[in-house]
Amino acid sequence: MKLSNLTLACLLATSTLSVSHFANAETDDFAFTGYARYGMHYADNGNDYVSADGQLAGNAAGRLGNETNGGEFQFSKGFDGANGTKWDIVLMMENWWKQDGEYGDIALKKFYAGAYNVFASQPDAYIWAGRDFHQRPQQGLNDYFFMTHDGQGGGIKNLDLGGAKLNVAFVAQTAGEGTGDNGDYALTTKLHDIRLADSISMDIFANYGLSSDKSVDADKDGAFQVGTIFNFNGNKLSLRYADNTDNSVFNKTDDLTTLYASFEGTSSLSDRTAIEYQAAYHDYDSADDAVDRSNYSVIVRPTHSWNDIHSTWLEAGYSLVDYDNADENSAWKVTLSQNISIGKNTWDRPMLRFYATVGDADNKVAGDGSANTGDTTRDTFAVGAMWEAWW
Repeated sequence: MKLSNLTLACLLATSTLSVSHFANAETDDFAFTGYARYGMHYADNGNDYVSADGQLAGNAAGRLGNETNGGEFQFSKGFDGANGTKWDIVLMMENWWKQDGEYGDIALKKFYAGAYNVFASQPDAYIWAGRDFHQRPQQGLNDYFFMTHDGQGGGIKNLDLGGAKLNVAFVAQTAGEGTGDNGDYALTTKLHDIRLADSISMDIFANYGLSSDKSVDADKDGAFQVGTIFNFNGNKLSLRYADNTDNSVFNKTDDLTTLYASFEGTSSLSDRTAIEYQAAYHDYDSADDAVDRSNYSVIVRPTHSWNDIHSTWLEAGYSLVDYDNADENSAWKVTLSQNISIGKNTWDRPMLRFYATVGDADNKVAGDGSANTGDTTRDTFAVGAMWEAWW
């Protein structure tokens, strides 16, 4: 849904109005939060970013010095009810830019309300309805959501089962720029905070996708996913199997099965030096043998903080797309980034980055699985300045 500047101004103004018209409610915290990255990215030959065509695992050659601009900003307002319930209303707008500037307007990403302490036996359970980011476990170095179901609907989070907590929701995919849905739906579940040992925990996901008659996929079979995340000693092992879909059960493809596995983590070498790393495997097996392929990728990022302000990062990544019945596409890149940040830790933000990226992609296979002709290589040399923050 695209909003005019006047509409956006009205929304923001409304958030500051008195809430005395809410029966039995008193105002609580007002918060402004978000995430953004913006800057200049100059490439000498027009090959701005490094990627292997057909890669499946997000920004598989690494995201540092290899990602576009964009941001999202959120306003939330809390209410304490005289009946003991605790509420919030959340509004998020987003602005993500493609390389060609196709995305440039402000769009509505979230608008929902929810409440805690609705049931005396489940004070931490959160019941919500509206439009929200939904079930999107994200990985850092490749910026990949191996499940994603942003949409509008309702559900409950953090239902305490004793030894684990449960999230359940039913959500609809939004219909383009409209406020309704497009006929594709997802029943999502997440069993989380399962403690296996002192330093080991596990989350389990299970999702089912279905469509109504108004969906363009109405004649397709349902889709499902099962997955898990193991967290241990600063490392994370993520696994996902999907049938008739890939990373979202909203999107259905008959006779498709996909498998994703990723291992990521951070190893501290000293108080100021660390190495972040990720290895991922993504397999795509469909009824069209020409596009069946596996994506192998590895990313390493050594980091060093010179003091509490200045740091240097070096990221190297490699992505290989191996087609079952054709050749291979591949890409590698290396980025050196000099940073100024609010603290010495790698996750401290805001941060200013001044970086240089070199890389190469060799794309021998086209999107339909046929062989590319002529020169298949794309060399990249780029420099840039970017700020990034979450708050």
